[in-house]
Amino acid sequence: MINRYRGEFHLAKMCKVLGVSRSGYYLWETRPECVGQAVNERLLDEIIHVYESSRRTYGSRKVAKALKRKGVHCSRNRIARIMKDNDMYSVRTRKYKATTNSKHNLPVAENLLADLKNSIETPHQAIVADITYIPTDEGWLYLASVMDFHSKHLEGWAMGDRMTKELVMHALEMAVTRSGQLTGALHHSDRGSQYASLDYQQVLTDNKMICSMSRKGNCYDNAWAESFNATIKMECVYLNHFSTRHEARQCLFEYIEVFYNRYRLHSAIGYLPPEEYEKGRAA
Repeated sequence: MINRYRGEFHLAKMCKVLGVSRSGYYLWETRPECVGQAVNERLLDEIIHVYESSRRTYGSRKVAKALKRKGVHCSRNRIARIMKDNDMYSVRTRKYKATTNSKHNLPVAENLLADLKNSIETPHQAIVADITYIPTDEGWLYLASVMDFHSKHLEGWAMGDRMTKELVMHALEMAVTRSGQLTGALHHSDRGSQYASLDYQQVLTDNKMICSMSRKGNCYDNAWAESFNATIKMECVYLNHFSTRHEARQCLFEYIEVFYNRYRLHSAIGYLPPEEYEKGRAA
């Protein structure tokens, strides 16, 4: 305070009012930079690096977890205070649009995942599939995804300008090829016509997968896949404007393959990236 108002008031008077000796003030003024300040500045640099690497989507909790992984130990409250002081906030918004078309006469399966979810303790036992939409100036771009239920790793995905059975089949085929361990796995989706189609069901049969579907009109039955859709929209789609579908494809590819699977910390798997978690369970 004395240093701040030194140009406005006499030093001797300020020292007297504040009960500080002039010799003590001069000693403070000439000493080296405060150790605490230097530590905070180094910590701020680390926080900024993690925050920016997360596409500015991490709040204080995930920043603290990421720093701990780097060997930087600091309380979440301190990190939250530093982030607030430097205007660093998690940039996330929420929107929703239904993409499921369950008005068809194709056969549907029971919801088996609801009963078995607590017994799934390793990757590749169950996968969840869904479709979401991406707005562009050219029209919708649809993203079909197949995620491992346990590890949250996105095993397969496909993008197209129409919600066809071929789109979801491409995503499933990528997951089967990429994982190499999905034979006999439980496959859960909504009751959309794409997933109920005979061709899609044939792929499940060929890979000895067990089909599970959400109950009619229950949007929470496929919450695990929809959680990924919400995440990619909040952390990627809603932070960008896509003039073309090609722009959207590039952005989504980078988010999925570079960030989400390899680096994004997921609370459900101990704040590890999905790819690292899967490799750790396989070791």
